[in-house]
This record gives sequence, structure tokens and C-alpha cells, in this order.
Amino acid sequence: MSKLLTNPDTPIKVSSSLDKSVGKKHLLDNSPETCWTSQQGLPQYVQLSFTESIIPETLQLTFQGGFVGTRCAVKFQTSATGDDWQMLTCLYPEDINGRQEFSLNANAVAGDGIGKLRLSFEESSDFFGRITLYDLKLHGIIVQ
Repeated sequence: MSKLLTNPDTPIKVSSSLDKSVGKKHLLDNSPETCWTSQQGLPQYVQLSFTESIIPETLQLTFQGGFVGTRCAVKFQTSATGDDWQMLTCLYPEDINGRQEFSLNANAVAGDGIGKLRLSFEESSDFFGRITLYDLKLHGIIVQ
């Protein structure tokens, strides 16, 4: 049964942050008032790490219109792949303010699940390549 896999304690890394007031901790704080904003330049990424193996099923993203990652490569790592990132899917978010939900290709993940997930934003609706993301939620299964 699918469940929410992210929470404020989920280890997260980002490629850059504009400043501390728009840092990575705001991606998972469940507040509509706070956000993460990257510095300019592409690509930008958000990376999630999990203490248990997971199978990701759906991803929810809430961007600020005008600062949307309009092409996003979703990649993963398993203990078997080591440091090599494997492609899961490519997403094409719309340049809007509302929450967007994407189904992930869970069948591409081996039965043992994954340990890390990376969203690599390769294009942005912002001329300077900045990304502003208010909320990130990942749903899926914890592998027992």
C-alpha cells in the first residue's frame, strides 16, 4: 500500500540555494509559506536519501510559476549500482503555481528498491535557470 515517504527528517541535498531563507529544509516542512530557490544556472537538483529501501510511485511538486523546472530527469541509486545513477523517468512540469502530480515508473526499480532519488532539473521557465519549489512529496512503498 502506497504511503508518504518524505517528512521533515528525510535527508535532502540540493545543488544550490539562493540563500538560507529559501534553503532545502523548506522543501519538506509542509508549509505553503516557505520554499527552496536555487541559484541561477542549469542543471539544478534535489536529492532524497532513505534509510530503508523504497519503491517510488508518485511525486507531487508545487512550483512558483515562472521558476518551474520544465524538464526533470528522475534518477535513482540502489546499493547494487553504487554511485551510478540510473534513469527512472523524465517529467515535464507545467509553468503553473498549483500542485502537480506525476506517476513514476515503479516497474523500472528492481524488487529490492532504491536508496536515493534525484530530481535533476535540466530546463527552467526562468531565463536565468532558477527553480523555486514550495513542496515536494514522494509516495510509494517501503520494501520489507
